[in-house]
Amino acid sequence: MSDSSPVRTAATPVLDVWCELQCPDCRSALDDVRALRARYGDRLELRLRHFPLEKHKHSFAAAQAAEEALEQGQGWAYVEAVLGRVEELDRRGEAFLVEVAGELGLDAEELDTALIDGRHILIVDADQAEGKAIGVTGTPTYVVGGERLDGGKSQEGLRERVEEIVDRLLAG
Repeated sequence: MSDSSPVRTAATPVLDVWCELQCPDCRSALDDVRALRARYGDRLELRLRHFPLEKHKHSFAAAQAAEEALEQGQGWAYVEAVLGRVEELDRRGEAFLVEVAGELGLDAEELDTALIDGRHILIVDADQAEGKAIGVTGTPTYVVGGERLDGGKSQEGLRERVEEIVDRLLAG
C-alpha cells in the first residue's frame, strides 16, 4: 500500500514495511517509519504490506480497513491512527476501525461496507502469502534492496540499517 504521491521513477528504492495493525512492536516502529518518510520524502517509496497474525483476532479486518482507507486517500494516516491505539482495537474490534475512519474524515460507512463485503481480502491474502514466501515470520519486518530486516525480534539499529541500504541504492 502506498499513498498516491508524485510519479516515481524506476530508480526509486522501495521499502516494504510488513506490518500488522494490532501489533505493539509495529506501533513502536512508527517513529522509524515517520523518520524515514521525513528523511527521504519522494526519493523512497514506502509500501505497507499486510501480515496479520492469528494471535490478534482483529488484525485481518484492520488490514482490510487500511486498504479501504488507502483507496479513500488516507492510508498512512489511518495506519498511524489505528497503531497508536492498539489496545482499543484489541477491545473494540471492527467498531473501532469504523470509528477511526470517521475521525479522519473518511467515508466510515463505506469502510464498514468494505469490511462486510470483503473487497480487500485478496490484497491482504496476497501480501500475507508473499510475506511467508520470503521468510517473514513476524512484524514489523522491512525489505529493502533485497534485504530482509526483522524488527519483531529487536528494532535496535534497524532504522540506521535501512538508511545505509537506501543511501547505497540512491547513490548507485
